[in-house]
Amino acid sequence: MTMQTRRRASRFAADTAFATFIALLMGFLYIPIWVLIAFSFNDSSSLSWPLSGFTLDWYAKLAGNEPLLRAIRNSFYVATGATVLTLLIGVPAALALHRFDFPGKTAFRRLILLPITLPGIVTGISMLNMFKLAGFPLSLETVIIGHATALVGVVVTQVYARLQRLPASLQEAAFDLGAGPWRSFVDITLPNIRSAIVGAGLLSFVLSFDEIPVTFFLTGRENTLPMYIYSTMRRGITPEINAVGTIIVLLSLGLIILSVLMTKRQGPGR
Repeated sequence: MTMQTRRRASRFAADTAFATFIALLMGFLYIPIWVLIAFSFNDSSSLSWPLSGFTLDWYAKLAGNEPLLRAIRNSFYVATGATVLTLLIGVPAALALHRFDFPGKTAFRRLILLPITLPGIVTGISMLNMFKLAGFPLSLETVIIGHATALVGVVVTQVYARLQRLPASLQEAAFDLGAGPWRSFVDITLPNIRSAIVGAGLLSFVLSFDEIPVTFFLTGRENTLPMYIYSTMRRGITPEINAVGTIIVLLSLGLIILSVLMTKRQGPGR
């Protein structure tokens, strides 16, 4: 056996071992999710193994649970509002970081990531104190502001990273052809960062939809879906909760995959 053949065999064995390890690790980490999905189709309300049969009744019962449906609507309202607010703040902030040099720019870049690194309970308590001092009543709108504060760093980092990869010659060429700053942004910059904006928005929506700590401190009388599930689980896990959990998992997985695909798109005009 030649030296080159031995190297190939060794490399193949190492790659196989690494891939097997990753597969086993991911399987272990996601076993609870697979169990949740499996029990959502169990025709018995008892959470015991093995499953006694297959049914879709728990999904059908979701349609008649008005408090749950209201919580779902609230979650979509909060996630949509937080995503829009995050984009309105995060995209201009990323553009400012990319185009301008100003005192404290490095500190600003670090501080804008602070809400991501802080535990949600710290952000929630801080925002609660601020709203109490300002005299704002707690509501879904305060939850939106809290989520946007916690997630603005997601948009800034993703959009700023895409802006850093844009060739400066594109904007210079636009200026040479007579385009002003606004026309250059609309025709050159925006098409090139569009996928990053969409991807960051989808990721922000998923994170806001599933958020609990900040929501716990800032919500008023209305419940979001994660808070509804949390309060219901105090009385025990039911197949109905497994069913709505399965829907959330599939929705979140789809949006995350779409976000990854959008943020990986590269090249001018994408």
